Amino acid sequence: MENVWIYVLQILLKILGIITVALGGVTVMNWVERKVCGHIQNRHGPLYVGPIGLLQPIADGLKLFLKEDITPTNVDRGLFMIAPLMAFVPALLTFAVIPVGPHLVISNINIGLVYILSISSLGVFGIVMGGWASNNKYALLGGLRSAAQMISYEIPLGLSVIGVLMYSGSLSMTKIVMAQQGLWFGFIPKWFVIPQFLGFVLFLVSAFAETNRLPFDLPEAETELVAGYFVEYGSLRWAMFMMAEYVAMISASCVIVTLFFGGWLPWPVVGPLVEGVLPPIIVLYAMPVVWFLSKVALFMLFFVWVRWTFPRLRYDQLMALGWKVLLPLAIFNIFITGIMRVMQLS
Repeated sequence: MENVWIYVLQILLKILGIITVALGGVTVMNWVERKVCGHIQNRHGPLYVGPIGLLQPIADGLKLFLKEDITPTNVDRGLFMIAPLMAFVPALLTFAVIPVGPHLVISNINIGLVYILSISSLGVFGIVMGGWASNNKYALLGGLRSAAQMISYEIPLGLSVIGVLMYSGSLSMTKIVMAQQGLWFGFIPKWFVIPQFLGFVLFLVSAFAETNRLPFDLPEAETELVAGYFVEYGSLRWAMFMMAEYVAMISASCVIVTLFFGGWLPWPVVGPLVEGVLPPIIVLYAMPVVWFLSKVALFMLFFVWVRWTFPRLRYDQLMALGWKVLLPLAIFNIFITGIMRVMQLS
């Protein structure tokens, strides 16, 4: 009985730690995005609330918390209230199977990748609910756009990871990372991004579309839809939609790192040098988390850079890219990967 309570306590501590890091990452990325945006546009960004504006996200959070929560008339109150939760919770649930380290994963299930693909696709229901319940034509159009976008890009997203499954032979996220151990020629890491570069590009582009980030933010295009599916939202409900986008972005970065960049495995050349001078207990428990978070941070910066660099696509271009370009390339990648694996195993 005592062992059961210890196991439950360990799981609860893992859940608390990962949720804290995820939500803390939302706050940090809010500040980082505004600073990067400012420098790209030749201005400072947040500057006055705290040192170099570090406390600006906290001030914004307090403002949203204290702001009056207005529910417009003629809305579907039940769906209107639950929609932000439906968008936020699925993005948070994906962290349950993402291994931050060899000993730090909430649930190491054998179908972790299937779990992520299925849970992450539920977030669109919150967006569609918000658009429908708002009783606003712009919100409804935003919700419909999001549903069409999800259908168009969920298929190449799922097909792009089949090559990884061929190489790893498992759907477990932990086993996928373990399959990337070792080096080619003594210095090239056996990360799946090398044999699966096309699959990585397809997954990355589809992840931008799935998270509604520029240049694929058509569901909330300010120029034609004012704000899209959350145009009628304010206060904490609006904040929850924004948090859902950032949490989904962090989750997508974590999945990319796990599938294609070795997860918690150290950086080549630099990793062994750093770990060679550290105590074994730090190398075993702390450094995997450091390597994992450093890779995730690079992809988060890439998400931010892309948003403030590339223009928004037209809707017909968005649909054509998904169905006419990404889908055929995903099928081609599976075909080529199958041939390569047969040649390697024969």
